[in-house]
Formats: sequence, C-alpha cells, structure tokens
Amino acid sequence: MGKLSENEHAEATDSDGSESAQAGVKRIEAVSTAWTKWSLIAAYAGLYLMAFATSLEQQTTNLLTQFATSAFSAHSLVSTVTVVQSVVNSVIKPPMGKVADVFGRFESFTFAVCLYTIGYIQQAASNNVKTYASAQIFYSAGSQGLQILQQIFVADTTDLLNRALFSTIPDIPFLINVWVGPEVAQSLYTKWRWGYGIWAIVLPTAFLPLALSLFLNGLKAKKMGILPSSPFKGKSVWFMLKNLWFELDFFGLLLLAAAVSLILIPLTLASKASGKWRNGSIIAMLVVGVVCLLVFPFWERSKKLAPRAFFPKDLIRDRTVLAGITIAFFYFMAFYLSVYPYFNSYLLVVQGKSVVAAGHITQTFTFTSTVASIVVSLLIKYTGHYKYFVTLGSSIYLLGLGLMYRYRRIGVSTATLVGCQIVMGIGGGCLNVPAQLGVQASASHQEVAAATAVFLTVLEIGGAVGSAISGAIWTNILPGKLERYLPADIKNQASAIYGNVTLASTGWAGQSPERDAIIRAYQETMTTILIAGVCAAAPLVPLSLFMKNYRLEKMDQNVKGRVIGGGGGGAAGNGDAETGKRRAWLMMRRRRRG
Repeated sequence: MGKLSENEHAEATDSDGSESAQAGVKRIEAVSTAWTKWSLIAAYAGLYLMAFATSLEQQTTNLLTQFATSAFSAHSLVSTVTVVQSVVNSVIKPPMGKVADVFGRFESFTFAVCLYTIGYIQQAASNNVKTYASAQIFYSAGSQGLQILQQIFVADTTDLLNRALFSTIPDIPFLINVWVGPEVAQSLYTKWRWGYGIWAIVLPTAFLPLALSLFLNGLKAKKMGILPSSPFKGKSVWFMLKNLWFELDFFGLLLLAAAVSLILIPLTLASKASGKWRNGSIIAMLVVGVVCLLVFPFWERSKKLAPRAFFPKDLIRDRTVLAGITIAFFYFMAFYLSVYPYFNSYLLVVQGKSVVAAGHITQTFTFTSTVASIVVSLLIKYTGHYKYFVTLGSSIYLLGLGLMYRYRRIGVSTATLVGCQIVMGIGGGCLNVPAQLGVQASASHQEVAAATAVFLTVLEIGGAVGSAISGAIWTNILPGKLERYLPADIKNQASAIYGNVTLASTGWAGQSPERDAIIRAYQETMTTILIAGVCAAAPLVPLSLFMKNYRLEKMDQNVKGRVIGGGGGGAAGNGDAETGKRRAWLMMRRRRRG
C-alpha cells in the first residue's frame, strides 16, 4: 500500500479494483468517465439551481413554522416538530447514502425529490399539528436526502484539494436567500399553506437540468459499454429483498432511528403528558429507545448480521473520523441550543422585533457561515491544510456563544445582536466544512458516501439532542415562569400566551405590567437554554486537536473518471479524460472475463 499522507495514513483501496465496490459507485464512475468538460459544467449548474431553490424554500418555511403551529394553538410544540425533523434528518442520510451506492446517483436524487415534494403537499394540506408534524417525515427525508446526495456528488467529481471549495456550492445561494427569505415569509405568514405548497412545483422544475445531465451521461456510458448492469437483473424477488436487507443495513438503521426518536421525542412531550415523567408511555419509549441504542453497536460489529454496516469498522477506528464526527455532534447541538429553534421567538417577544427583522438577525448566522466557509475552502485549496481551520473555527464559535449569553437582555441594540451572530457564523463556517473534509479524507471512494453519511448523521443527531434539550427547557420552565410573573387578572391566559407566539409578542402594549411579565419569563428561559449551548460547545477546541493534519495535496482516493483537479492516482483529470475512458473500458473487459 502507498501512503495517503505524511502522517502515515494508509492509502485507501481503489474502489474499482475492489470486489467490495457497490453497484452505484461503479455506475457513477462509469458516468464520470463519459462526462465531457461541458457536461460536467452543466451538471454543476443544475446542482446550483436545485440548491438555490431549496435554500430559498428553507429560509422561507423556517420562519413559517411558528405561525403554522400557532394556527393550531400549539406554538410550544415547535421543538417537538423540530425534534421530529432532526430525528428524520439524522436517520435518513445513511439509507440515502446506501441507496446512492446500491442503485446509483440519478435514482437516489429522483427518490429524494419525490419525498421532498410529498412533504410540501402534506404540510400545505395539514389541518392539525399531528398532520403537520407527520409531514416532516417526508419533507425532512427529501431535504436531507438531497443534502447528502449533493455532497456525495461533489465527492464523486472532485479531488480532495478542491473538494472543500466545491462542497460549498450548495451553500452559495444562502448569500442571497437569507435576506430574500424573511421578506417572502413576511408576505406569506397569513397564508402559510401557500408558502409550503408553491415548492411542490418549484423544486421538481429546478431538478430537471441535473436529472437530465445524470440520465443522458448514463445512456452515453451504456453505449460505450462501461456502465455496469443492475446487480438485481435476472434475480428473484427474494434475492432482491435479501440483498437489499444487507446492502442497506436495514435493521441497523431501524435500530438507530428507534433509539434516537424514542429517547429524544419524550423530552419535549413529557411536560404535557398526564403524570409527566411517570406516564407509562413516556417511560416505555425511553426504555425501548435505550435498549435499541445499546443493541445498535453490537449489530454493527457483526459481519454476519451487518456485512455492509452503516458505521464501517475501519473508519470508526480512525481518530480523525472519531474526532470529526464528535465535533459535528457538539457543533450542531450548540446551534440548536442558541440560534434555533427558539431564538427567533425570543427576538419577537423580548426584543420586540418584526418578523422580517427577527428573520434577518437569525439568518445572519447562515450568511456569515457561508461566506466564511467559502473563504476557508479557498485557503484549504492553496495551503493543503484543513486542521488549523477546525481549531480556529471552534474557538470563534465558542466565543460567539459566550457573546450571545452576555448580550441576552432586553434593550440590546440590533447591531449587538447581529454582531453575535456574525461571530458565531464565522466560527461555524471555519469549522464545519474542514471537519467534514477531514472525515472524507480518511475514506476510500467506496467509503466516501458512508463517511459523509456518518458525519452528517451524527451532525443531525447532535441537532436532535439540542432541539430536545431546548424543547425540554422551554416546555418545563416557561409555563411556570409565566404563571409566576403574570398579573393576577391574566394568569388564566398563561397557557394561551405559552402556546401562541403572536399573542405573546403583540397581545399587550410595551411598558405594561403584562408585557414586562411576558418578557421576563421569555428572557429567563432563553438564558437557561444559552447556558446549555455554551456547555455543549466547550469540547469543540480540544476535540479538534485530535484530528490528523493531513497534507491534502499528497493524498489520492483514486476517484475514477473526469474529476475536477484530478491529479493522478488513477483519476482522470480534465486533461486525461481519454486515458480514464480507456482504463474503464479495460476494467469492464476484465470483469466480463472474470
């Protein structure tokens, strides 16, 4: 074996030279070989168009959630909806990555867009909070499926030195849409159903260019004789089901989904259940969730039960992977204990901001982190290092959280609130993309989808934990504080105020005892959440020190076909496409003879 880096990281196995390479990996390598320079440019243009549509949707609908739940008199269940989203977000990435590896990139992209569209339609048509929350399953599955598939597509078509830069392409539209989204939400919050339904038309339309690029180049690869046939061709239904059971690690993913959901969702529901934590259903969910969590690692370690484990053993033993995914966990956990999901409500109620102003302040983080990630990606490209940026970003991110806690009281200037988000955004942008790149650098091309899925899954689990904790704090502390501080004549409205952010923010005039009581309750509750956020971010800096300082320009994952920056190691770069095509053709001949 060669060396991946000067740190003696063993070179990854060539996916085409390994029998373990799955059909979807072989298919995208064949498609990549068929790509011309302009067809690859067209594919990236399609990727950007789809990213633009989804980013505008997210910046709009994120601000509509509080109004949709308030329409059902259930604003306090924002955290429950968020936890449902986070649970689905965390468990959908592994199967979507597996689908991409087993069936192919075009098929998995199409599947994700269909799920996304179903989620839009169901949210628009929901008449109660249960239907609205259940719609998050389809919506989040499609949304997060597209997120991981975009990153897998970038990994398929770039070398490591360029990957960080190109992985920011799906984020670039946020630079515009963070400001456009709140304006759109302002015009739609009284008719929020249309705010969801319109995207069922926009997204499939935006997907067409990328879909056509993948599909047509797949046909081209087939004509060249280098596109592998389906592994299920000519097989029985039983064989297909059995094969998919192992290829997708179906039961392992089911255990993970059950563990995350059954442990976290009760945290936001217990305060409303009869008997609270003594409620039989709450206890049962927690017990089953803990059992599933304990069984999961044993299942994943069994070669017989999980031959295609979601958590590949070689990756999990790598210290860079372990440190990287743990950083992802605490990074997103802290984000959901600060910027989301209750910071926007805090701005509306405590700081008296309009929907647009609150949206702009909240979205400052997204804008700043996107700019920072682009700048850092360029620096990574020209320095060949990533680790320093993870450590720097972790330090700045922790500082930003500390500033949010410091300037949390009523009357803080808009500039100060925005400044806190800018500092946090710079930190987030500096650490997130480099941490993901470090995890990907530890993987072969066959493993890169799994490595990306592991990173993004743990990221979302961290978000789910943060959402659950913030929801538990909100639902267990805010009602009591409202009852304690509200004047006697409106104490009977505490439940209504707690359940409706519009009533809490606009129901009483400023400088009134009622208004002061509501502000005090919201402010003290948000203070507790921010303390938890600072604690969650504290491990980031020491964890970053455990990541290996790879020299990216000396590493090669042997990605086949036309790749951006493909400099050797079997990767057919822009100047070596014909060599890549001949190599792929010879490999196909050897496979057929074998």
